[in-house]
Amino acid sequence: MRRKGLASMAVQTVDTATTVDLGPASGLSCRECGEKFPLGPIFACELCFGPLEVAYDLPEGDPEALRKRIEAGPANIWRYAPLLPVPADVADKPNLNPGWTKLVQADNLARELGVEPGKLFVKDDSGNPTHSFKDRVVAQALEAARAFGFTTLSCSSTGNLAGAVGAAAARAGFRSCVFIPHDLEQGKVVMAAVYGGELVGIEGNYDDVNRFCSELIGDPLGEGWGFVNVNLRPYYGEGSKTLAYEICEQLGWQLPDQIVIPIASGSQLTKIDKGLQELIKLGLVEDKPYKIFGAQAEGCSPVSAAFKAGHDVVRPQKPNTIAKSLAIGNPADGPYVLDIARRTGGAVEDVNDEQVVDAIKLLARTEGIFAETAGGVTVGVTKKLIEDGVLDPTLTTVVLNTGDGLKTLDAVAETSQATATIRPSLDAFRDAGLAN
Repeated sequence: MRRKGLASMAVQTVDTATTVDLGPASGLSCRECGEKFPLGPIFACELCFGPLEVAYDLPEGDPEALRKRIEAGPANIWRYAPLLPVPADVADKPNLNPGWTKLVQADNLARELGVEPGKLFVKDDSGNPTHSFKDRVVAQALEAARAFGFTTLSCSSTGNLAGAVGAAAARAGFRSCVFIPHDLEQGKVVMAAVYGGELVGIEGNYDDVNRFCSELIGDPLGEGWGFVNVNLRPYYGEGSKTLAYEICEQLGWQLPDQIVIPIASGSQLTKIDKGLQELIKLGLVEDKPYKIFGAQAEGCSPVSAAFKAGHDVVRPQKPNTIAKSLAIGNPADGPYVLDIARRTGGAVEDVNDEQVVDAIKLLARTEGIFAETAGGVTVGVTKKLIEDGVLDPTLTTVVLNTGDGLKTLDAVAETSQATATIRPSLDAFRDAGLAN
């Protein structure tokens, strides 16, 4: 066991035998020791403190029939309800209904990076309701919060999650109270506050915020609170599987050969791998090797550093990067990211802030996609991996953009200004050298 010292169990109690309907979810299972638990608002094993995951009774039978059932579903993540911890009528409940975002064939970017035409794709999750992939995980957590009778939705957040929780709570009629580092980008602060919930800045970085939330959840003050990334974390994390489902369906029910994923806590990467494995098990895709690559910013790269050093343990770092949505210095799922990268033959790499900015502008210039800094990290790492001969430019590759660049304008504002300011005349236009 590699993870110790997790916060105490939540004080809330739930009569799971009579009140919980989470569809095919059959219970919780410890990722470390395999101990089983009933469905409930717990996140760590009582025996070894390992993280808990949702266990399922997945559909059995003809894969083609399941494919058709999925394809006939709504154009959002609820098309995959048979594979998620949600009730069968989830699509009828008030929810933001995220997902089914574009998978863009990025031939212009491929040309710039030296990738074979038709082989490079960008999964652009900026098209979600609050313009980041966090809408997926919050939608899952919200359904668990309903099932457990919670009245307040909360989280610790580097920005995107705060906005997603605020919006989902407003739509569903929940109270929200979210906690963020005091120095987040202003765009993310505004977006989190506009939904009318309570937004609390904590003096310190994300790890300080997370520690505070862990204390609150074990206190009577937290009674009735669903912290999406703490006591609801097992359910919350399952939302990231829908990225894997969508990518494979959008590729014609095929696995990608290579996928590049940003790393904050590491949960997204581990759950995408889990989603791919489930599709293989269900016979929805043909089993074949695939490689998973993790991407970090150099100023917060504890998993990358561990990978390069050949370590199994991730040493915490103090974040110092413009990619604040990835600035988690002590990533909870870091060791599992290392396992997956090594098992699949992938890697974990990092890029500096200047490379992040260059990659944001490269993606915008080539594909018309304005990514936030996390997207700049994935594109920048993809470029670096290709240049270093680690990522094969002849194979089908998917790069994740997890958020909208309008949230991190400061990163590119200084170098993205008007080309010229002229008088309203044709002569001035010519004189500025813009006529050709």
